[in-house]
Amino acid sequence: MRAGSPPGTGRRQTAKAMELSELLVFLTVAGERSFSRAAAKLHRTQPAVSQAIRRLEEELGERLFDRSSKQGALTEAGRVLREYAQRLMRLSEEAEVAVRELRDLRRGRVLVGANEAAVHALLPLIARFRQAHPEIQVEVRRVPSRQVGVEVVQGSLDFGVITFLPAERGLLTLSLGPDDLVMLVHPQHALAGRKDVTLAEFGREIVIAHNDPSPTRERVLRTFEQKHAPINIQVALPSLEAIKRAVEMKMGVALLPKRCALSELSRGTLTAVKVQQVRLARQLRLVYRKGGEMSHAAQAFLEVARKHHPES
Repeated sequence: MRAGSPPGTGRRQTAKAMELSELLVFLTVAGERSFSRAAAKLHRTQPAVSQAIRRLEEELGERLFDRSSKQGALTEAGRVLREYAQRLMRLSEEAEVAVRELRDLRRGRVLVGANEAAVHALLPLIARFRQAHPEIQVEVRRVPSRQVGVEVVQGSLDFGVITFLPAERGLLTLSLGPDDLVMLVHPQHALAGRKDVTLAEFGREIVIAHNDPSPTRERVLRTFEQKHAPINIQVALPSLEAIKRAVEMKMGVALLPKRCALSELSRGTLTAVKVQQVRLARQLRLVYRKGGEMSHAAQAFLEVARKHHPES
């Protein structure tokens, strides 16, 4: 038995984990400097308090209080334990508050995966959600559309936004509305006043395209190939913003989702023209897991989406 250890005890090979309730008793005794006053404060009997302290001492193999002191002074081991016990109690309180804030939607995060084009359609939904729940963070990660379903299934994302039915099992979808492809031109372009143009007319234009492969890009190219119509891609850029700026600079035309250019169309810096025979049925879809636990924040996000897209 080590010197200073409680009688009949020694340091155990494997100590039982200390319980927060025992630490609370210890801190109360240390604070009140009295077993009887601590018992009264905790609404417990004095023997129960003494037993809790004895269990702690046995678990640690050290005396925590100097029994010869009338003031209930702590031993060196007791002073060390008090410091850590206070930290643990604060952490326990913080954890309880944090979990309660998650439930009350006063904290949390929603992770959404989308490619660059889908982000534009997602912004109105995010704005509505933030208006209802301003304390919840929303993080949109740029994810290739083919990878979105996989990451949602794996739980890396709460939601994804795509324009096709996911191939992965275990996913549900919520339609966010149609997203038509249109030809974007400068307002002074010769075709700007037209309601629509033919594939042949579009094929004679210099086309500015996105250099990132996507299912929509492949469907467009396949449509032109099936119709034996040329498509004159002369410039490839890495972002939608760059493509729109290039069209505004009269460098060419672009075939993009209309939602990506709503602000430019409203300002009159770009004009949208439909291309005949390029009527790809694009439906923006919010995808999420069918089973498994959904966070309070994610559930609230889904409820906002359903509220504003009730017919989906």
